[in-house]
Amino acid sequence: MRLTTTTNVSVDGVMQGLGGPDEDRSGGFDRGGWAIPLLDPEAGNYLNEVYGGAAAFLFGRRTYEIFAGYWGAMVDPSTNPIAAALNSRPKYVVSTTLTDPQWAGTSVLAGDVAAAVIDLKAQQDGELLVPGSGALVRWLLANHLVDQLDLLTYPVVVGQGTRLFPDTGPDMALELVTSRTTSRGITIQTYRPAGRPDYATSTADPNT
Repeated sequence: MRLTTTTNVSVDGVMQGLGGPDEDRSGGFDRGGWAIPLLDPEAGNYLNEVYGGAAAFLFGRRTYEIFAGYWGAMVDPSTNPIAAALNSRPKYVVSTTLTDPQWAGTSVLAGDVAAAVIDLKAQQDGELLVPGSGALVRWLLANHLVDQLDLLTYPVVVGQGTRLFPDTGPDMALELVTSRTTSRGITIQTYRPAGRPDYATSTADPNT
């Protein structure tokens, strides 16, 4: 499978609590729900297609619990494309403490996670989708396990909260595959990791 991360972020890179005021208040975060007022039909349709096309899902623990409490609790998942996909396809969660997941179709990955993810990717074709899960995404990137990054950037500066990329971390070059902008200014960009970035080796001469 191709491992694809799909992340909703603000212009300043915040990904925490996008869906509602109480979705994730960790660290005293009080600006939850920032993405919903900006969501438009184009972005919604795109997310429906991405989730609907996934063969399986891979989560970090926090995102898994948020999704299980919302999408996993829907009375009739068939009424929503995202819920239908999440409730009918295999789900994997990376955790050292979760032992008895209640969301049907969930398997816990512990121990040698890199080996487990490599094994998952080798088992079948299709897309292994990682929704949100910032800490997991950063770990997957650092371990060169990501094949594609999808970023939906909303036209808002949240000003606080957990960001997708921290102040320090590994550097990487990205190859832009596709890019478009929706009617409300959400940019949808697809990248592929492309190794280390190139850095200038000398100061440019302003006269040349």
